[in-house]
Amino acid sequence: MKKDVLRAQFEKHGFSVSFFDSGKEAARYLAENIQGTSVAIGGSVTVQEMGLFPLLKEHNEVFWHWDVPGRETLKKARTAKIYVTGANAVSETGEIVNIDGTGNRTSQMLYGPEKLYVLVGSNKICPDLESAVWRARNVAAPKNAARLGVKTPCVAAGRCLDCDSPERICHSMVITARPGNGMQAELVFIGEELGY
Repeated sequence: MKKDVLRAQFEKHGFSVSFFDSGKEAARYLAENIQGTSVAIGGSVTVQEMGLFPLLKEHNEVFWHWDVPGRETLKKARTAKIYVTGANAVSETGEIVNIDGTGNRTSQMLYGPEKLYVLVGSNKICPDLESAVWRARNVAAPKNAARLGVKTPCVAAGRCLDCDSPERICHSMVITARPGNGMQAELVFIGEELGY
């Protein structure tokens, strides 16, 4: 992990940056720094693998549609002061790439919360924006589609075929180059592979 490069690029773009060797260390950091507030979590295998949800729930009101499924949870999540999610890919040039089906995750990353935390496993770091977009489409999306049990061409092929399947999970792809106006945003880089 090129910590100096990542720090320089993302800080230049207005993000805060932190680094941890493991998901457990990062989860402790987040649990210590997020207390007594409302927190929403975007769909994130990284959050799940880190064991972050129960830690946050100890001292916060937490909305996560993986805990309580349904549109009501997604609506409540829009009002949270803190938003925590993973990234499908980030570039060493300072961009975050995410693909979403419902739009809850990508929309909250752009507007709404007072503070955004984006969790980034070492497997998500790409040299440039082009390779980050490629990774989001051809690595993260097929793995997420398989996890959700949908029958899209990418699940069978193991790569994006830009399908028109009714079960397609890729409805939006958002490249975040800077935090939204008035929003604090921190990238939490983790020195192990987490999520897709």
